[in-house]
Amino acid sequence: HVQLVESGGGSVQAGGSLRLSCLYNHRGNCMGWFRQVPGKEREGVAATNEGDAYYTDSAKGRFTISQVKNTVYLQMNDLKPEDTAMYYCAAGLPANAWVPSDYSYWGQGTQVTVS
Repeated sequence: HVQLVESGGGSVQAGGSLRLSCLYNHRGNCMGWFRQVPGKEREGVAATNEGDAYYTDSAKGRFTISQVKNTVYLQMNDLKPEDTAMYYCAAGLPANAWVPSDYSYWGQGTQVTVS
């Protein structure tokens, strides 16, 4: 049974940084970070597979996904108010890394608020 536990969310000022962590007991072929705000669909932020990292346009140049043993991180720099959302980590073997329903397991989410 795969379990994901997220932490690291909080409130920061625009331009600040935050580092999210997702502790997992079994790594999926792909590990991803998604975010969601009320009234909007869950959207991809970053994903990693076999050491390679991928980012959606909003995250490129500001966010970095990485893994150390059984933890996947999302380093977020130069945060903007538009980054405010609930952030989730996911694990699985997605056909498309940016499709939430393609992942098998999800964390509980951690709130990020940028003012």
